[in-house]
Amino acid sequence: MSQLKVHNAMWPGLVGKEERTDHPPISLERMLELTSKSSVDGQKFDGVDYFLFHPHTDPDAPEDKLKEIADLIASHNLTVGTLVAPVWEGTVGGPAFGSEPDRDNFVLAVEKACRIAKVFNTHGVRQYGTIRIDTAGSVEEWAKDPVGNTKLAADTIKRAAAIAADHGERLAIEGEICWGAIHSWRDTLNLLETINLPETVGFQADLAHTYLYLLGHNADEHALAPKNHTDEQFWPAYRTMVDKLRPWTIDFHVAQNDGTVHGTGAHDKTGRHCPADDPNGKLDIVACSQEWLKEHPDRKIEHICWDGCMFSNDLLENQQTWNTILETMIQVRDAV
Repeated sequence: MSQLKVHNAMWPGLVGKEERTDHPPISLERMLELTSKSSVDGQKFDGVDYFLFHPHTDPDAPEDKLKEIADLIASHNLTVGTLVAPVWEGTVGGPAFGSEPDRDNFVLAVEKACRIAKVFNTHGVRQYGTIRIDTAGSVEEWAKDPVGNTKLAADTIKRAAAIAADHGERLAIEGEICWGAIHSWRDTLNLLETINLPETVGFQADLAHTYLYLLGHNADEHALAPKNHTDEQFWPAYRTMVDKLRPWTIDFHVAQNDGTVHGTGAHDKTGRHCPADDPNGKLDIVACSQEWLKEHPDRKIEHICWDGCMFSNDLLENQQTWNTILETMIQVRDAV
């Protein structure tokens, strides 16, 4: 049986959530409670992956406050894995291929994330995981100058990577169809190869997002399978994509997708994350995860995380949702 740790993401309580709407933010305390109460045959989540922004965390919080957060997480018998740097406009950062101030802010966001990581590491609540980033810029802006904007993004991420390396951290770029330069599998591979820092900068694969890579959403020219594919069409295409990106993959999100896009609040439409047992789900979660997680120790992957980004609040507040997810995560862990 694999030694992979099983984590739940905290950002579904924040991403796409807005005050005074029918999907307000869900507190860190509540997300931790739902996670820690999950149980399948006595097995529990090992930890959480964590978004470093309000209202869960002030990225400029003093060390004492960060230690309080670490104590809170540990009080639920949970650890911390991957940390999501606040690289977007409206948080700390800006597009990695934007203006000079945007790019400086992107690097600053990673620097703040590394500071928090050091506090959590010293505390002991965090001993593995990456710093998660994306390019934080739209596909439309990127497309105005694909070559130049990819070079700008690579240069910005290289600057951030130098800071991460100084802190003993790695950066994981999560490919999503809504972010320029990482909106298709081929463009993501191009960016990673342009950066060319495999010891410090890698890929975070998410089953929901990479399924839409396969279908060519936002990049028809890079589609590998038709939307109404058969299993006979799916698996050769899927393995072609995974084989290209797996060597770069240093972080992994378990998820389900029904072949559609979704967005709520201020978050643009990206791969729809579906419940683990969604009858419309297109993915064999365990089998697809096995493809990405081959030789995972060689890439220092020590945990996997469920991503339920933009689940409705009703779904998030239902304890059975998390029991079903945990059961699926255990199946994935035990299969690799």
